Amino acid sequence: MDVEEFRQRGKEMVDMVADYYSNIRERRVLPNIDPGYLSSLIPSDAPHEPEKWEDVVKDIERAIMPGMTHWLHPQFHAYYPIGYSFPSVLADILCNGIPNISFTWIASPASTELEQIVLDWLVKALNLPSEFLSKNEIGEVQQGGGVIQGSASEAALVAMLAARDEAVKKLQSDCPGLKDHEAVGWLIAYGSDQAHSSFDKAARIAGVKFRKLPTDEEFALRGEALEAAIKEDTQAGLHPFYFLATLGTTSSCAFDKLPELGPICVKFGLWMHIDAAYAGSAFICPEYRPLLNGVEFAESFNFNAHKWLLTSFDCSCMWVKRRDSLISALNVDPIFLRNAASEAGVVVDYRNWQIPLGSRFRSL
Repeated sequence: MDVEEFRQRGKEMVDMVADYYSNIRERRVLPNIDPGYLSSLIPSDAPHEPEKWEDVVKDIERAIMPGMTHWLHPQFHAYYPIGYSFPSVLADILCNGIPNISFTWIASPASTELEQIVLDWLVKALNLPSEFLSKNEIGEVQQGGGVIQGSASEAALVAMLAARDEAVKKLQSDCPGLKDHEAVGWLIAYGSDQAHSSFDKAARIAGVKFRKLPTDEEFALRGEALEAAIKEDTQAGLHPFYFLATLGTTSSCAFDKLPELGPICVKFGLWMHIDAAYAGSAFICPEYRPLLNGVEFAESFNFNAHKWLLTSFDCSCMWVKRRDSLISALNVDPIFLRNAASEAGVVVDYRNWQIPLGSRFRSL
């Protein structure tokens, strides 16, 4: 495919997407197929010769569309609203059309800096604490900052790893000679029994204990339940280090009581991470912002812009008050990634803020 054919086929693809959107009501929400349906429609081996573009496009309707669950359908009521808008689709075209892999600043200066800027925009839009800003009003670099993760699952894991790193260093300072794996064995994290299942997975990956605490009649976690668990586990020889607060639980959109829970985390030295993946977008509306009261006690905060903010997946926005905590836990420094700007410490290298080395130009 040369440039001129790309122009033509690109316009045709935009028309196809527009037609899909316009006629989606005519489709079934759920596909009427059996598991394994696609194997009879697609060859078991990749083609040895090129096919005509027209034939490839025909396969989309023939083979792919019958197996699609249509999240954009007005009668799709499962999970959560799909983030979608035409500007976001166009931005994805641009993102892929001018490919930049962002892992160090020098690999993609525009991608890195735009991510910092738009996440600072969101701090102000959500009225988050100023400690989450990467720069203050006069352009001075702050200790905090934001990063776009692929999902709330990644954000929870990254926060847990940063908290684990700090907790292990503290235990080793108190107990000289304590090995890393021994210190990790003492650690325990907390969340409500309504917390998302991804946090169980995060604890498994991090190798720490994760205790689910009972909620009240409104499915919210209260301060007294957290404090009782901390005291019980401390007496048992464990080291509480991390608490997950949920704003908008998966099952019922319940809100943990941040004003009660935050001071307890401060009192006992726990890292509080707020998972507002589902409901966080609502805090842009002033009438819902009081539901976020208590966020000032959090070390990290996350919500999914790809749910309510008309942004395509994957765009999970995360902020920390102390960027050094992430960098300390996640930094690896191979020679092939070194460069003058990074060595001088005057730029952000997002490879040290996330699990994958690189990411696409999501801030567009």
